[in-house]
Amino acid sequence: MKAALPLVALCALAGCGRYEDFTLPYVDRPPEAGTWVWEARPEPVLGLGAAGEFDRVDALNPSVVRHSGTLFNYYSGFDGTYWHTGLAVSEDEGLTWRKRGALLSPPAGGYIAANGSALRLGSETLYWYQAGKVPRMELARFPDGKAAQRHPGPVLDLGPRGSWDERGVADPYIVRFGGAFYAYYLGQDRAKQQRLGVARSPDGITWTKLRANPVLELGEAGSFDENGLGEPAVWFWGGSYWMLYTGRDRNEVRRMGLAQSRDGVRWTKLPSTVITGDQPWNRQVVCDATVEVRRDGVHVWFGGGDRPKPDERLNGQIGYAILRWQPR
Repeated sequence: MKAALPLVALCALAGCGRYEDFTLPYVDRPPEAGTWVWEARPEPVLGLGAAGEFDRVDALNPSVVRHSGTLFNYYSGFDGTYWHTGLAVSEDEGLTWRKRGALLSPPAGGYIAANGSALRLGSETLYWYQAGKVPRMELARFPDGKAAQRHPGPVLDLGPRGSWDERGVADPYIVRFGGAFYAYYLGQDRAKQQRLGVARSPDGITWTKLRANPVLELGEAGSFDENGLGEPAVWFWGGSYWMLYTGRDRNEVRRMGLAQSRDGVRWTKLPSTVITGDQPWNRQVVCDATVEVRRDGVHVWFGGGDRPKPDERLNGQIGYAILRWQPR
């Protein structure tokens, strides 16, 4: 999540994109009553790289997918100048990870090719990520046994002049329900406000934005999310959609909030659930969730840092927790 994105020439905003009204698939039964309980491991499960490596300054923004019993973590690494996407694998359900190096790097003169979201489909992994100093959402494919294939140009672009996302489309999180893809993402406007919206796609390439975006607004003055929202993670459980998201306060301390929805579009924040860091390594920043739903709860990998900054140089590392559902 970036704090202040630079101004962009009007010519770059010419493409207004497509807009429509939609919801995620609706389940016609009452939602289960209960609460989520956060159980986090005290130490990070994936730390910083050594000197000279692509993730030596920050290791953040995990995106975990499962294939043939192995977990693959497409995470973001910062080397002090550029953000890259790297890969780590786990054979023990995400408790320990073996790094395999960088997969994507920004082009010459670029800044970022990271902050992405992976989905496993058939014999390949699709990875939607943030690219550009004025960020848009791009797409890379990782076919089994073959080199990465980048889709030419952004697949989700900036909004038109005056829109809530005219100065940035970032932090995508992709889910698939009912045969359609849904991208929850951060949008930034010309006042540098960062809120969350959603777009829908039949194929992961051609996207239509929700006409009523944004779907999640800034918090009230004095709240943990008054200064910006980002990094959503969405799942379905017990008749409801749920979202973990990152909130920034006025001091740039980051925490994660929880929101609930019946249709994936109209969201209610749950102010009783604000997740904070309680260890030295994540005492100032808790962010960047990715989730895997299992029978015993929602398994969460997340970023943490010990410096309250909105973007990078946090000493960022990746932690692990479980959200356990307690029915009422």
